[in-house]
Amino acid sequence: MEVAGKVAVVTGAASGMGLAMANTFALAGMKIVLADIEAEPLDEVVRDLTNGGHEAIGVLTDVSKLEEVEKLADTTLSHFGAAHVLCNNAGVGLGAPVGGTSMADWKWTLDIDLWGPIYGVETFLPIMEKQGEGHINSTASMAGLYAGASLGAYNVAKHGVVALMTSLERDLRWQNSNVHASVLCPGPINTNIVDSERNREQDDAANHVASEQGDKFWNFLTKTLAGGMDPAEVGPLVLDAVVNSKFWILTHPEMAAVTMRQHQSMVDTQKLTR
Repeated sequence: MEVAGKVAVVTGAASGMGLAMANTFALAGMKIVLADIEAEPLDEVVRDLTNGGHEAIGVLTDVSKLEEVEKLADTTLSHFGAAHVLCNNAGVGLGAPVGGTSMADWKWTLDIDLWGPIYGVETFLPIMEKQGEGHINSTASMAGLYAGASLGAYNVAKHGVVALMTSLERDLRWQNSNVHASVLCPGPINTNIVDSERNREQDDAANHVASEQGDKFWNFLTKTLAGGMDPAEVGPLVLDAVVNSKFWILTHPEMAAVTMRQHQSMVDTQKLTR
């Protein structure tokens, strides 16, 4: 897909991987619609892009609400007249084992991490099909390919995102569509997802159930991500997938060996690898 002059919509665009995607797309000559739930960082990023000579707008968006995703699409069309690329990137996470996760934590995580991409696909796909071209990318995780301990709700959401995008791409190929799909499965990236509860409503956050296992893992994850890949390196990987119609985007391909061992164990021993 040729991207110069086309329109890209990125959620969770005010920081981390979303910001990297927006910057990469802008440098490739695209017009950018940045969506985020944090107003001040969003305004700052839009200002930086426009001051740099790029066409960009910001739309305050809570992806867990269908009506706000629909508003994002309406604003994109009214301002730029098209939406060629959608990156469902906004996401949150928290550490908790299955059986020790509150219903509020399950809902908060799934509403954003899974329903957000579902809303994005259902809202933007008809626009792209009408245009006759487009590409939808969603951010999953290596946790969407291998479900480790202490991330129950996050694992479920990210496995759902992988299934969503895999199903979408196969449906599109069945239809010989000019719309394509891809899924981003990052390994350790130095983002602020470990602080994602900063945007959670206080009353809802109060329903989080802390556990020794969850807290221990979250401390480990915080240190791991701090030494992870620079988010700026992710943007070009996503752009390459859009331009060359690639489906799988792995920031750490070597980690795929974990899923391969799990699949082999499924056949050989029918036991779950650790």
